[in-house]
Amino acid sequence: MLKLYNTLTRRKEAFKPIKQGIVAMYTCGPTVYDYAHIGNFRAYIASDLLKRYLIYKGLRVKHVMNLTDVDDKTILRSRQEKIALKELTDRFIKAFFEDLKALNISPADVFPRATEHIKEMVELIKKLLALNIAYKTNDGIYYDIKKFKGYGKLSHFRIGKLKAGARVRADLYEKAQAQDFALWKFHTPEDGDVFWQTDIGQGRPGWHIECSAMSMKYLGEHFDIHTGGVDLIFPHHENEIAQSEAASGKKFVNFWVHNEWLLVEGKKMSKSIGNFYTLRDLLAKGYDARAIRYLLMATHYRQQLNFTFNGLDGARAAIARLDEFMLKLKRAREEESDKKVYGLVKKVRESFESAMDDDLDIGKALASLFVFVREINKIIDKRKISERDAKEIYTLMLEFDSVLGLGLDREETKAPPEILKLVEEREKARAKKNFKLADKLREQIKARGYLVEDTEQGPRVKRIK
Repeated sequence: MLKLYNTLTRRKEAFKPIKQGIVAMYTCGPTVYDYAHIGNFRAYIASDLLKRYLIYKGLRVKHVMNLTDVDDKTILRSRQEKIALKELTDRFIKAFFEDLKALNISPADVFPRATEHIKEMVELIKKLLALNIAYKTNDGIYYDIKKFKGYGKLSHFRIGKLKAGARVRADLYEKAQAQDFALWKFHTPEDGDVFWQTDIGQGRPGWHIECSAMSMKYLGEHFDIHTGGVDLIFPHHENEIAQSEAASGKKFVNFWVHNEWLLVEGKKMSKSIGNFYTLRDLLAKGYDARAIRYLLMATHYRQQLNFTFNGLDGARAAIARLDEFMLKLKRAREEESDKKVYGLVKKVRESFESAMDDDLDIGKALASLFVFVREINKIIDKRKISERDAKEIYTLMLEFDSVLGLGLDREETKAPPEILKLVEEREKARAKKNFKLADKLREQIKARGYLVEDTEQGPRVKRIK
């Protein structure tokens, strides 16, 4: 049985969905005022790994990821660029979807935009006002955290003594603060034309209310899993719980799953020190999206990940090894197999699943996979694996890849005709033992961006990455 570490209880717990066979899962998505950075994608890949493994285990996942398209940051940038808010957010939503596809992150079933769910947020705020948990001031409507007895249970933050009237209107604020927070912000000149005329006044929502309103709309008042980075535990997720449970009277979420921070070359990512990278920055440097996904995924989600370029090179080499293995399996043509094959297949499936069942221990899962690849490679090199068994192993690898999302079913690179002609000439030179000419032709092929590898099944051509 799958066990997940639950931030709410601070322990691993056996996961059982509320509805048999169906998992309702919510992921805090991006604030679309800029391109998402690799720290963001560490969180989204962690959620993707969990989602893929739930599906691997035969569960159906209903997945919702919000898009924050109205807040302090989006409004500020749209004003700086002197464009409409929607023009700005549409641009970055499009870019975000492109990045998800590049990293092979499976799309959510629903990507609700905050601006399209103002009605739901207003209704939730009205309910909190009626319960006397929210109150109006001159600049907005606030949540009174002293009136929710469970405040702090997720982050284990003790409220202590609050200053009278201590409130925070900003969407983001210091993590050390526990203050009444804005549910609705009355319109100010700084917001320009970004406002809605509603029953609770002219204005716009606070950041926290959107996730409560949209998650409950699409997943219900009580659902299975909520994911996000550790930076969201307090105040965002703490505030979500307070809003949602006060309004519904029900437990909001069963499992809170949070991934740790990402560092870059041992330091916190920052534009000021030059170690801040979006996915597009890395792709522009010539790095492969598959290698980026591998590196962001291969460290356990509850451990800090130190992103380094050496690590990225290592990730690229790991994927190349897996690609080479898949190619060998495709080319296997023997009639009989070594008796060890069956036992190795049985062992790797058990090891992979055991590791993943233990709070998604991806490190152990990948280690067992690469031990398996090494042992099967030895058998293949001795020509002791049948075509049938090779096909079964290939299918097994694709099952594992349905969890890993590395795209191991890729077709071989189709070299252009002029390259294939040079490869053919080189083979003829080798057959005549004219190795000097063969080496010269190999260099010509390399200069055109391709490598030739000599295998027992003949030459293999692949593009230089």
